[in-house]
Amino acid sequence: MAYCNENIGVAHDFLSNLQIEAIQTVAPMKQTDPRISRRVLIGENSGSGNFQRRFHMVFCYNKASETDSGWIVAGWIKESLGKALVEKPLLAGRLRSIGENDNNYGEFEIVSNDSGVRLIEAEMPMNFDDFIHLKEKKNVEGQLVFWDDIHEPNTQYSPLFYVQVTNFKCGYSIGISCSLFLEDPYSMTSFLNRWSKIHVNMVSEADAPKIPTFFLPNLRKQGCSSTLYSRSNTNNYHVNDTLIFKLPLKFLNLSDDIHKNNLVEKCVEEVENKFGKNLSTKLCLFVRETSEDVNVETFSREGINPFGSIKTELISANCWDDLGLADNIRFNEENKAVHFSCWIINPGDEDLVLITPSLGNESGSENNVLVTMRD
Repeated sequence: MAYCNENIGVAHDFLSNLQIEAIQTVAPMKQTDPRISRRVLIGENSGSGNFQRRFHMVFCYNKASETDSGWIVAGWIKESLGKALVEKPLLAGRLRSIGENDNNYGEFEIVSNDSGVRLIEAEMPMNFDDFIHLKEKKNVEGQLVFWDDIHEPNTQYSPLFYVQVTNFKCGYSIGISCSLFLEDPYSMTSFLNRWSKIHVNMVSEADAPKIPTFFLPNLRKQGCSSTLYSRSNTNNYHVNDTLIFKLPLKFLNLSDDIHKNNLVEKCVEEVENKFGKNLSTKLCLFVRETSEDVNVETFSREGINPFGSIKTELISANCWDDLGLADNIRFNEENKAVHFSCWIINPGDEDLVLITPSLGNESGSENNVLVTMRD
């Protein structure tokens, strides 16, 4: 393991010094045939904030050796991600409108058209250890992920998934950005585990070169400025507070609207009690069922009386540790992340409730209810 002790960089320099050096598109290594799709139903009176709701993840790693760097990792990611997308082609797909149905829902679908994932390579001339020990780290982590808003009405041109590799002095970070239409932090976990294993196996092959084909320092043209952008739509952002509830299926029957609404209201009241803040009377409700179709609707709290007897059945998780990603997501077999964070961006004026199956519970035996407050 390589370490640096040079004291370079302070928090207020972070925003001005981070530079994006390359933007590439990574498509599945094999053509997706037949194409697959996922329906996204958006209820009437839904604002544009629905299209920008997303989550971010950041994994931070020390250099595994003196020759290791984020440039090398990003070069291998160009190949390993292409292989992993063959197994999950929707991540490289696009969102397109298919009109309105009889229930006045805006109907969309995500199509696995192999348009690709955006891979961003960035550089921060700051000592990695200084960043890790920043007291205000949460205020600058948005620079380690990239997001470009989904453009309406031409949503079919906007990527839904981004990966950003940021080089520090003696370390690097890997940032994930993903639309909630596509995945959520729980459903993304299985893909990240699979992708990281593909990456490690590929790099450790006996005949693998020491330097990947897509090694940016070797591809730059001398005398040309390499900096493309210095900002993305994650610069001016607010980390919304999120509380997570785990519920056995017997307490959250998604086919029973009355039962579902009462349980959602109970979770919302728990959030209000914890944060001492009243949530809006109308919330945005994302429901992802085991079929993977996504329903986005307006949830009205008026006239709902939550069950008073289920409080002991609610298991509240105050952080994202139960995802288990900090220990398991390794792009070098011996190099565990020294820092992991996850957050949901919920723009607009509605609080957000997201219902999604738990890890390893594709059968629906357990669900998570995530309540994220508005800006």
